[in-house]
Amino acid sequence: MTGLRDAPADVTAGYEMVVGLEVHVQLRTHTKAFCSCDTTYGAPPNVNTCPVCLALPGALPALNREAVHLAMRAAHALDCTVNPVSVFARKNYFYPDLPKGYQISQYDRPLALAGRLEIGDGDAARTVGITRVHMEEDAGKSIHDRYPGATAIDLNRAGVPLIEIVSEPDMRSSADAVAYLSALKQILEYIDVSDVNMEEGSLRVDANVSARPHGATALGTKTEVKNMNSFSGVQRALEAEFERQCALLGRGERVHQQTMLWDGARNEVRPARSKEASHDYRYFPEPDLPPLVLDPQWIDDVRHELPELPRARRARFAREYGLAPADVSVLTATPALAEYFEAAATAHGDAKSAANWVMGEVLAALNTSNESIETFRVAPASLARLLDLVRDGVVSHSAAKRVFGLMADTGDAPDRVAEREGLAQVRDADELTRWVDEVLAEHPAEASRFRAGEKKLLGVLVGLVMKKSKGRADPRRVNQLLSERAGG
Repeated sequence: MTGLRDAPADVTAGYEMVVGLEVHVQLRTHTKAFCSCDTTYGAPPNVNTCPVCLALPGALPALNREAVHLAMRAAHALDCTVNPVSVFARKNYFYPDLPKGYQISQYDRPLALAGRLEIGDGDAARTVGITRVHMEEDAGKSIHDRYPGATAIDLNRAGVPLIEIVSEPDMRSSADAVAYLSALKQILEYIDVSDVNMEEGSLRVDANVSARPHGATALGTKTEVKNMNSFSGVQRALEAEFERQCALLGRGERVHQQTMLWDGARNEVRPARSKEASHDYRYFPEPDLPPLVLDPQWIDDVRHELPELPRARRARFAREYGLAPADVSVLTATPALAEYFEAAATAHGDAKSAANWVMGEVLAALNTSNESIETFRVAPASLARLLDLVRDGVVSHSAAKRVFGLMADTGDAPDRVAEREGLAQVRDADELTRWVDEVLAEHPAEASRFRAGEKKLLGVLVGLVMKKSKGRADPRRVNQLLSERAGG
């Protein structure tokens, strides 16, 4: 084990972390990269297989066009240059879950090169370079806890289409790495190329990390950290490995280039094997696949079909709706939430009111029910109509919250719920006067102090009237009636 629990607190003083990330993303296709097998997650072991992905003799691969399309979308969204000609290669290594004994990938002529991704906003914004985006197939899965003393192999995932997004070593902290991954995940969600679900393995991260003295320009010896299954795990693993390397350098020892495995339970990294170099994989062009030649018009068409990306949407929401940066970040967290807010704001006409309700009641309801915004029973138009009722004085704000809760349960229209539950705001003078008089009679001490000039009790008495009316009283008219009682 290579833990650092006993390392001094200042072991990293004088050193700078340098990080580059390799992110593997499963593309959202119905079939695999080189055959027609299903890619659905959770199927029984070894059901989604065929002679091609099982590597049976004589079975030949045929490239999935939709995988190429989605890979190009990702490359364009990351501001990469898509190469008109790229080449698939065999990456040779021997694992039990790799049936061919090699992985079809890309090496010296990848799909796309030289992109960029901005992280942070405002003065904290910085750019991380994207070295390459290339296509490849996934391996199967080794399962070590199914049978005592044996390893089981599930090849359902073998041949699933991936892209690997390789960054430049431009990140200088674990926080930078998490910011990069968060921004990348959001972009991939916006362009709908993957479900980027780390729990299901559709987004996986390997980190290359090194340490060097502050002010140095040469890169230190890097290690590759694997087995991180959450963004917080990436952050903790990078910090642990950086501390390990700094401790070695501080003792005058060398950092060896190797692959490290993150153990989240023990909060430590441990060596797995010497890190391979490219020659160890014996890359050579895949003889069963011709070069991938892309029509320049198709490349251009894919670039122009991209939707509005997160950074552009954040800027537009701030500009068009006058929202604070923190609100904009919440409302644009996912494309579905951003579209929901914008539809409600447009229909209602008051973006700030719509934003408050989406960030408040809508997100609270989704968290409670564990629903997604796509299946939420309150449509944007229905929320907008409820806000119209509040603005027009038909229901009070407190009554509107009750109406909303019933809408979320039933999917009914707000007008119907307000009428059925008797929550429409009461403006009738006689009814309001009766409620006011009853409250003053039930709270004589407060009423006496209020009439004597203690104006701060106005809010208390209004609240009591609203409670008595079950939120139905018109609060503006209640204010007027109480002020008249005090001679105001």
